[in-house]
Amino acid sequence: MQSDPSETYENVEEIVCPECGGKSLVRDYERAEVTCTLCGLVISDKILDPGPEWRAFDSDQRDKRSRAGAPITLTIHDKGLSTMIDWRDKDSYGKSLTSKKRAQIYRLRKWQRRIRVSDASERNLAFALSELERMASQIGLSRNIREASALLYRKAVESQLIRGRSIESMTGAALYAACRKYNIPLTLDEVANVARASKKEIARSYRFISNELTLKVLPTDPVNYVPRLIAKLDLDGVVQKKSIEIIKFAGSEGLTSGRGPTGVAAAAVYIASILMDRKRTQRDIANAAGVTEVTVRNRYKELLERLNLEIHL
Repeated sequence: MQSDPSETYENVEEIVCPECGGKSLVRDYERAEVTCTLCGLVISDKILDPGPEWRAFDSDQRDKRSRAGAPITLTIHDKGLSTMIDWRDKDSYGKSLTSKKRAQIYRLRKWQRRIRVSDASERNLAFALSELERMASQIGLSRNIREASALLYRKAVESQLIRGRSIESMTGAALYAACRKYNIPLTLDEVANVARASKKEIARSYRFISNELTLKVLPTDPVNYVPRLIAKLDLDGVVQKKSIEIIKFAGSEGLTSGRGPTGVAAAAVYIASILMDRKRTQRDIANAAGVTEVTVRNRYKELLERLNLEIHL
């Protein structure tokens, strides 16, 4: 009895062409054929298409007809695998529910919230991840940074680094570490402004998880802060390009090591704004960078002396 062609030719890589002995075979699902690319022999004309049984002619139809659930996310304590009961009291046709059905759905929602969190550790994880989501949303961070910070926090939980430390400081540290890892220009002050912990606590927790998880975080490049300063000060690309040139030249001379990256970036933007005849005051630049005017002035003087720049104020 002949076997099913779909089973015989399931793995094309293992088939040899009976005509020329070649192994370069290709599947054509439109014609349901397995064809040899060397001699053109049709080896089978009854293969099965493993794709969906429906057709879609644009992305909207594809999204509507697909029956897969939402992707797994680390920002939810159960990774988004549990079922969520919608808060709207409507059925699948969009009609309002009766009072009896509403009471039943209310009880289902209540028990659903309870069974999603089984013990204290899951409850703490759910609270921590909601804190991460809140802080990232307030700062305006992208989805990949939120996933990376959630992954760092989960690793800290698995390594039992959370015990004895506040959840607020550890979530702030995880968020800051994720930004440092992916070169997002975010300062500790900005994290502390949205976190429910002080800057000192977040910095201490960040150093702790960096050492315990052996995070390979490079020093922040002052160049990363330049686009933000340019946008806040309403300057154009000419000033941005000149600022980056100044910072790179200062880095080659060893002027950026051991100094705060925001201060160096602020001083470079200040110098570039004067050179390009688009001057901004030291106070405006200091406020945009989140540093003091003294810091901008000191970095500015260092760059002028070491780089032999001439500026006429």
